[in-house]
Amino acid sequence: MQALRVSRALIRSFSSTARNRFRNRVPEKQKLFQEDNDIPLYLKGGFVDNILYRVTMALCLGGSAYSVYCLGWASFPRN
Repeated sequence: MQALRVSRALIRSFSSTARNRFRNRVPEKQKLFQEDNDIPLYLKGGFVDNILYRVTMALCLGGSAYSVYCLGWASFPRN
C-alpha cells in the first residue's frame, strides 16, 4: 500500500501540469546567439559566461605553468 502512495506521488510530481510552470525561453536564446554582433559564441551568454571563461583560462594557464615548473624541478637531481 505504501508503494502505491509513493508511485502516485511521483506520477503527480512528473505530470504534464508540472512542466507548464516554466516558460519556454528557447526562441529568446536562439535570437541572442544567432545575431551578428562580433562577440564570440562562448561569451554571448553574458556576465556569467565571461567569468566562467576567465576562471577556466586562469586554471588552464596556472596548471600549465605548474606542470612546467614540476618538470623543471624533476629534471635536476638533488645531490
